[in-house]
Amino acid sequence: MHIPDGFISVPVAAATSLASGAALFVSFGRSQTAFGVRRAPVLGLTTAFIFAAQMINFPVAGGTSGHLCGGALAAIMLGSPWAAMLCIATVLIIQAVLFADGGITALGANILNLGVISVWVAWFLTQTLQRLLGGSKGRLPLAAGIAAGVSVVAAAIACAIQLALSGTAPANIVLPAMTGVHILIGVGEGLITGGVIAYLAAARPDLLPGEEEKFGGWLIPVVSIFLVAGVLSLFASGWPDGLERVAENLDFINLAEEVRVVVPTPLADYEIEGLGPIGTSITGWVGATACFAVAFGIAKVMKPKNA
Repeated sequence: MHIPDGFISVPVAAATSLASGAALFVSFGRSQTAFGVRRAPVLGLTTAFIFAAQMINFPVAGGTSGHLCGGALAAIMLGSPWAAMLCIATVLIIQAVLFADGGITALGANILNLGVISVWVAWFLTQTLQRLLGGSKGRLPLAAGIAAGVSVVAAAIACAIQLALSGTAPANIVLPAMTGVHILIGVGEGLITGGVIAYLAAARPDLLPGEEEKFGGWLIPVVSIFLVAGVLSLFASGWPDGLERVAENLDFINLAEEVRVVVPTPLADYEIEGLGPIGTSITGWVGATACFAVAFGIAKVMKPKNA
Protein backbone atom coordinates (compact mmCIF):
# COMPACT_ATOMS: atom_id res chain seq x y z
CA MET A 1 0.00 0.00 0.00
CA HIS A 2 3.04 2.25 -0.45
CA ILE A 3 1.75 5.11 -2.63
CA PRO A 4 4.33 6.10 -5.27
CA ASP A 5 4.94 9.60 -6.61
CA GLY A 6 2.27 10.70 -9.06
CA PHE A 7 -0.73 8.92 -7.57
CA ILE A 8 -1.90 11.78 -5.37
CA SER A 9 -2.24 15.50 -6.08
CA VAL A 10 -0.07 18.25 -4.61
CA PRO A 11 -2.85 19.52 -2.26
CA VAL A 12 -3.50 16.00 -0.94
CA ALA A 13 0.24 15.37 -0.55
CA ALA A 14 0.66 18.65 1.33
CA ALA A 15 -2.34 18.07 3.60
CA THR A 16 -1.31 14.52 4.49
CA SER A 17 2.28 15.64 5.11
CA LEU A 18 1.09 18.30 7.54
CA ALA A 19 -1.20 15.83 9.29
CA SER A 20 1.54 13.20 9.56
CA GLY A 21 4.11 15.71 10.75
CA ALA A 22 1.78 16.94 13.49
CA ALA A 23 0.94 13.37 14.52
CA LEU A 24 4.62 12.40 14.78
CA PHE A 25 5.43 15.54 16.76
CA VAL A 26 2.72 14.68 19.27
CA SER A 27 3.71 11.02 19.33
CA PHE A 28 7.30 11.85 20.25
CA GLY A 29 6.14 13.98 23.16
CA ARG A 30 3.62 11.40 24.37
CA SER A 31 6.15 8.58 24.08
CA GLN A 32 8.47 10.39 26.49
CA THR A 33 5.97 9.88 29.30
CA ALA A 34 5.81 6.09 28.97
CA PHE A 35 8.84 5.01 26.99
CA GLY A 36 12.57 5.37 27.19
CA VAL A 37 15.97 3.79 27.53
CA ARG A 38 14.83 0.41 28.87
CA ARG A 39 12.60 -0.14 25.84
CA ALA A 40 15.22 1.00 23.33
CA PRO A 41 16.19 -2.56 22.30
CA VAL A 42 12.55 -3.53 21.73
CA LEU A 43 11.80 -0.43 19.65
CA GLY A 44 14.90 -1.09 17.55
CA LEU A 45 14.20 -4.79 17.08
CA THR A 46 10.50 -4.23 16.32
CA THR A 47 11.30 -1.62 13.69
CA ALA A 48 13.97 -3.80 12.06
CA PHE A 49 11.66 -6.84 12.03
CA ILE A 50 8.77 -4.95 10.44
CA PHE A 51 11.11 -3.64 7.73
CA ALA A 52 12.35 -7.17 7.06
CA ALA A 53 8.85 -8.66 7.07
CA GLN A 54 7.59 -6.05 4.61
CA MET A 55 10.10 -7.37 2.07
CA ILE A 56 8.14 -10.62 1.87
CA ASN A 57 5.12 -10.36 -0.39
CA PHE A 58 2.70 -13.28 -0.04
CA PRO A 59 0.25 -14.27 -2.80
CA VAL A 60 -3.44 -13.71 -2.18
CA ALA A 61 -5.66 -14.14 -5.24
CA GLY A 62 -5.97 -13.17 -8.87
CA GLY A 63 -2.24 -12.62 -9.36
CA THR A 64 -2.09 -10.15 -6.47
CA SER A 65 0.22 -10.15 -3.47
CA GLY A 66 0.36 -8.42 -0.11
CA HIS A 67 2.81 -7.93 2.71
CA LEU A 68 2.77 -7.16 6.41
CA CYS A 69 1.91 -3.54 7.26
CA GLY A 70 2.87 -3.97 10.89
CA GLY A 71 0.79 -1.30 12.63
CA ALA A 72 -0.91 -3.74 14.98
CA LEU A 73 2.25 -5.71 15.65
CA ALA A 74 4.21 -2.56 16.52
CA ALA A 75 1.50 -1.19 18.82
CA ILE A 76 1.17 -4.45 20.75
CA MET A 77 4.88 -5.21 21.04
CA LEU A 78 5.68 -1.70 22.17
CA GLY A 79 2.59 -1.33 24.35
CA SER A 80 2.08 2.17 23.02
CA PRO A 81 0.43 3.43 19.82
CA TRP A 82 2.56 6.57 20.13
CA ALA A 83 5.79 4.61 19.96
CA ALA A 84 4.31 2.41 17.21
CA MET A 85 3.73 5.50 15.09
CA LEU A 86 7.43 6.36 15.36
CA CYS A 87 8.33 2.76 14.52
CA ILE A 88 6.25 2.57 11.33
CA ALA A 89 7.25 6.10 10.25
CA THR A 90 10.92 5.14 10.58
CA VAL A 91 10.38 2.11 8.35
CA LEU A 92 8.51 4.14 5.73
CA ILE A 93 11.09 6.94 5.64
CA ILE A 94 14.00 4.54 5.22
CA GLN A 95 12.12 2.59 2.54
CA ALA A 96 11.40 5.76 0.56
CA VAL A 97 14.83 7.38 0.90
CA LEU A 98 17.12 4.35 0.56
CA PHE A 99 15.07 1.96 -1.57
CA ALA A 100 12.66 4.11 -3.61
CA ASP A 101 9.82 2.09 -2.06
CA GLY A 102 6.98 4.59 -1.75
CA GLY A 103 7.13 8.07 -3.21
CA ILE A 104 8.94 10.95 -1.57
CA THR A 105 6.03 13.28 -2.34
CA ALA A 106 3.61 10.65 -1.02
CA LEU A 107 5.54 9.99 2.19
CA GLY A 108 3.09 12.02 4.27
CA ALA A 109 0.16 10.02 2.93
CA ASN A 110 1.93 6.71 3.51
CA ILE A 111 2.79 7.64 7.10
CA LEU A 112 -0.78 8.81 7.71
CA ASN A 113 -2.29 5.59 6.34
CA LEU A 114 0.13 3.00 7.70
CA GLY A 115 1.71 4.77 10.64
CA VAL A 116 -1.26 6.63 12.10
CA ILE A 117 -4.62 5.26 10.93
CA SER A 118 -3.55 1.61 10.86
CA VAL A 119 -1.82 1.84 14.23
CA TRP A 120 -4.71 3.53 16.05
CA VAL A 121 -7.43 1.34 14.53
CA ALA A 122 -5.43 -1.74 15.53
CA TRP A 123 -4.77 -0.40 19.05
CA PHE A 124 -8.36 0.55 19.84
CA LEU A 125 -9.76 -2.65 18.36
CA THR A 126 -7.26 -4.84 20.20
CA GLN A 127 -8.09 -3.18 23.52
CA THR A 128 -11.82 -3.54 22.85
CA LEU A 129 -11.56 -7.19 21.83
CA GLN A 130 -9.38 -7.99 24.83
CA ARG A 131 -12.04 -6.60 27.16
CA LEU A 132 -14.75 -8.59 25.39
CA LEU A 133 -12.64 -11.75 25.56
CA GLY A 134 -11.99 -11.36 29.27
CA GLY A 135 -8.55 -9.77 29.16
CA SER A 136 -6.64 -13.05 29.14
CA LYS A 137 -3.11 -12.92 27.72
CA GLY A 138 -3.89 -16.20 26.00
CA ARG A 139 -6.54 -14.43 23.91
CA LEU A 140 -4.20 -11.61 22.87
CA PRO A 141 -3.02 -13.31 19.63
CA LEU A 142 -6.66 -13.71 18.52
CA ALA A 143 -7.53 -10.10 19.36
CA ALA A 144 -4.34 -8.87 17.71
CA GLY A 145 -4.94 -10.90 14.57
CA ILE A 146 -8.47 -9.61 14.09
CA ALA A 147 -7.41 -6.03 14.81
CA ALA A 148 -4.49 -6.30 12.41
CA GLY A 149 -6.71 -7.45 9.55
CA VAL A 150 -9.23 -4.67 10.11
CA SER A 151 -6.46 -2.06 10.38
CA VAL A 152 -5.22 -2.96 6.89
CA VAL A 153 -8.68 -2.41 5.44
CA ALA A 154 -8.96 0.93 7.27
CA ALA A 155 -5.63 2.06 5.80
CA ALA A 156 -6.73 0.92 2.34
CA ILE A 157 -9.95 2.94 2.62
CA ALA A 158 -7.93 6.03 3.59
CA CYS A 159 -5.65 5.46 0.60
CA ALA A 160 -8.65 5.12 -1.72
CA ILE A 161 -10.13 8.38 -0.43
CA GLN A 162 -6.82 10.15 -1.09
CA LEU A 163 -6.75 8.78 -4.63
CA ALA A 164 -10.32 9.93 -5.19
CA LEU A 165 -9.64 13.41 -3.78
CA SER A 166 -6.64 13.65 -6.09
CA GLY A 167 -8.77 12.88 -9.12
CA THR A 168 -6.72 9.76 -9.82
CA ALA A 169 -9.76 7.48 -9.90
CA PRO A 170 -13.51 7.86 -9.18
CA ALA A 171 -14.43 7.14 -5.56
CA ASN A 172 -17.24 4.75 -6.51
CA ILE A 173 -14.71 2.57 -8.34
CA VAL A 174 -11.45 2.86 -6.42
CA LEU A 175 -13.02 2.52 -2.96
CA PRO A 176 -14.57 -0.92 -3.46
CA ALA A 177 -11.55 -2.06 -5.48
CA MET A 178 -9.07 -1.13 -2.74
CA THR A 179 -11.31 -2.44 0.02
CA GLY A 180 -11.93 -5.78 -1.66
CA VAL A 181 -8.32 -6.68 -2.38
CA HIS A 182 -7.12 -5.50 1.04
CA ILE A 183 -9.68 -7.63 2.87
CA LEU A 184 -7.77 -10.60 1.45
CA ILE A 185 -4.42 -9.06 2.35
CA GLY A 186 -5.79 -8.31 5.82
CA VAL A 187 -6.34 -12.03 6.38
CA GLY A 188 -2.61 -12.57 5.83
CA GLU A 189 -1.79 -9.63 8.08
CA GLY A 190 -3.95 -11.07 10.82
CA LEU A 191 -2.41 -14.54 10.61
CA ILE A 192 1.14 -13.18 10.68
CA THR A 193 0.44 -10.77 13.54
CA GLY A 194 -1.39 -13.34 15.65
CA GLY A 195 1.31 -15.91 15.00
CA VAL A 196 4.16 -13.60 15.97
CA ILE A 197 2.40 -12.47 19.16
CA ALA A 198 1.65 -16.10 20.11
CA TYR A 199 5.29 -17.06 19.58
CA LEU A 200 6.60 -14.14 21.60
CA ALA A 201 4.18 -14.81 24.46
CA ALA A 202 5.43 -18.39 24.66
CA ALA A 203 9.13 -18.05 23.83
CA ARG A 204 10.19 -14.42 24.36
CA PRO A 205 7.79 -12.65 26.73
CA ASP A 206 10.63 -10.21 27.51
CA LEU A 207 9.93 -8.59 24.12
CA LEU A 208 6.36 -7.77 25.13
CA PRO A 209 5.28 -4.85 27.37
CA GLY A 210 5.72 -5.25 31.11
CA GLU A 211 8.86 -7.36 30.87
CA GLU A 212 11.40 -4.73 29.82
CA GLU A 213 13.59 -5.31 32.88
CA LYS A 214 14.04 -8.97 31.90
CA PHE A 215 15.39 -8.48 28.35
CA GLY A 216 16.68 -11.91 27.45
CA GLY A 217 19.40 -11.18 24.94
CA TRP A 218 20.02 -10.15 21.36
CA LEU A 219 21.13 -13.30 19.56
CA ILE A 220 17.85 -14.97 18.56
CA PRO A 221 15.98 -11.74 17.61
CA VAL A 222 18.90 -10.43 15.54
CA VAL A 223 19.49 -13.75 13.78
CA SER A 224 15.75 -14.02 13.06
CA ILE A 225 15.62 -10.54 11.55
CA PHE A 226 18.65 -11.21 9.37
CA LEU A 227 17.15 -14.51 8.18
CA VAL A 228 13.87 -12.83 7.26
CA ALA A 229 15.57 -9.88 5.53
CA GLY A 230 18.31 -11.82 3.79
CA VAL A 231 16.89 -15.28 3.11
CA LEU A 232 13.08 -15.40 3.28
CA SER A 233 12.89 -12.16 1.25
CA LEU A 234 14.33 -14.10 -1.71
CA PHE A 235 11.10 -16.14 -1.84
CA ALA A 236 8.76 -13.14 -1.95
CA SER A 237 5.94 -13.25 -4.49
CA GLY A 238 6.64 -11.31 -7.66
CA TRP A 239 2.98 -10.46 -8.19
CA PRO A 240 1.94 -6.81 -7.89
CA ASP A 241 0.66 -5.75 -4.50
CA GLY A 242 -2.88 -4.59 -3.80
CA LEU A 243 -2.42 -0.95 -4.77
CA GLU A 244 -0.42 -1.82 -7.88
CA ARG A 245 -3.09 -4.29 -9.01
CA VAL A 246 -5.85 -1.71 -8.54
CA ALA A 247 -3.75 0.88 -10.42
CA GLU A 248 -3.28 -1.56 -13.30
CA ASN A 249 -6.97 -2.47 -13.42
CA LEU A 250 -8.11 1.16 -13.29
CA ASP A 251 -5.38 2.28 -15.70
CA PHE A 252 -3.51 4.86 -13.64
CA ILE A 253 -0.33 2.85 -13.05
CA ASN A 254 1.59 4.99 -15.55
CA LEU A 255 1.24 8.05 -13.31
CA ALA A 256 3.98 6.60 -11.11
CA GLU A 257 6.49 6.80 -13.96
CA GLU A 258 5.36 10.18 -15.24
CA VAL A 259 5.83 12.03 -11.94
CA ARG A 260 8.46 9.93 -10.20
CA VAL A 261 10.81 11.78 -7.86
CA VAL A 262 14.08 9.87 -7.97
CA VAL A 263 16.38 9.79 -4.95
CA PRO A 264 19.81 8.60 -6.14
CA THR A 265 20.63 5.36 -4.40
CA PRO A 266 22.37 2.12 -5.40
CA LEU A 267 19.72 0.22 -3.40
CA ALA A 268 16.60 1.21 -5.37
CA ASP A 269 14.02 -1.60 -5.61
CA TYR A 270 16.05 -3.65 -3.13
CA GLU A 271 18.62 -4.51 -5.79
CA ILE A 272 22.33 -4.00 -6.35
CA GLU A 273 23.26 -4.07 -10.00
CA GLY A 274 25.05 -7.23 -11.01
CA LEU A 275 24.59 -9.10 -7.71
CA GLY A 276 21.19 -10.71 -8.28
CA PRO A 277 19.71 -12.45 -5.21
CA ILE A 278 22.81 -11.65 -3.14
CA GLY A 279 22.10 -7.97 -3.76
CA THR A 280 18.57 -8.40 -2.42
CA SER A 281 19.93 -10.02 0.73
CA ILE A 282 22.46 -7.24 1.23
CA THR A 283 19.83 -4.53 0.81
CA GLY A 284 17.62 -6.33 3.32
CA TRP A 285 20.42 -6.43 5.87
CA VAL A 286 21.32 -2.79 5.26
CA GLY A 287 17.70 -1.69 5.61
CA ALA A 288 17.08 -3.71 8.77
CA THR A 289 20.28 -2.38 10.33
CA ALA A 290 19.37 1.21 9.42
CA CYS A 291 15.88 0.79 10.89
CA PHE A 292 17.28 -0.63 14.11
CA ALA A 293 19.89 2.12 14.45
CA VAL A 294 17.43 4.96 13.88
CA ALA A 295 14.73 3.52 16.15
CA PHE A 296 17.23 2.63 18.88
CA GLY A 297 18.56 6.17 18.72
CA ILE A 298 15.06 7.62 18.98
CA ALA A 299 14.36 5.48 22.05
CA LYS A 300 17.60 6.63 23.68
CA VAL A 301 16.54 10.24 23.16
CA MET A 302 13.04 9.55 24.51
CA LYS A 303 13.97 9.56 28.17
CA PRO A 304 10.79 9.67 30.26
CA LYS A 305 10.01 13.18 31.47
CA ASN A 306 9.72 11.97 35.05
CA ALA A 307 13.07 10.16 34.96
